[in-house]
Amino acid sequence: MAFVARWLRRFSLLLLGLVVLIGLYAGTAFALVFWPSHAKTSAPETPYVDAWVLSNGVHTDYVFPVRSTLIDWRKLFPLADFPAVPPGADYVALGWGDREFYLHTPTWADLTVSRALGALSGRNRSLLHVSYLRRDQFGAGAFRLPLSMPQYLRLIEHVRSTLPAGQATPIAGAHYNAQDAFYEANGAYHLFETCNTWTGRGLRRAGVTVSRWTPFDFTVTWHLQPAP
Repeated sequence: MAFVARWLRRFSLLLLGLVVLIGLYAGTAFALVFWPSHAKTSAPETPYVDAWVLSNGVHTDYVFPVRSTLIDWRKLFPLADFPAVPPGADYVALGWGDREFYLHTPTWADLTVSRALGALSGRNRSLLHVSYLRRDQFGAGAFRLPLSMPQYLRLIEHVRSTLPAGQATPIAGAHYNAQDAFYEANGAYHLFETCNTWTGRGLRRAGVTVSRWTPFDFTVTWHLQPAP
């Protein structure tokens, strides 16, 4: 009985420590929302780029016009890499994440504990997910991201730096639907380097008001304006 009681006590302490660590992780992320970087950023000068951030409640993507004076994304991510981009797709969505999670979890119903833990461990490589979209496909989780041209240029550089040697290498046969594709990317996903920290780091680099640490989607979108 003493042996069982000792192990129960150890297990309880371990469980308590885990709860404390989770609380510290989430609490720190939430608290830093109220201490944003670039808190006094002025409105972008004209001309500006009408960009967006999309959130599905967990994950965030950048959304940029397909073509502007600074870049035509079709030259970096050719339409030939996509099964069938819809007519009128004027925007491109870009998100970074864990390779195994991206390729094997197309819906939340496909999520498993082992796959989630594998993503958080940092053992897997990463990918860039690219989709061509129409404006009416944004959905409810769209947040406005008006960018000056210098800000947009820094975000373009952020995306390019994610690609090995700045080149887009598609993953053959990897698609969720007809208008998306996956590309090789630098870095490894883990507890402190999530899809949202990638999004937030680019926004800070561009001088956009955003939390100083963005592990969750709300830490990216808190200071942005929801679409009407």
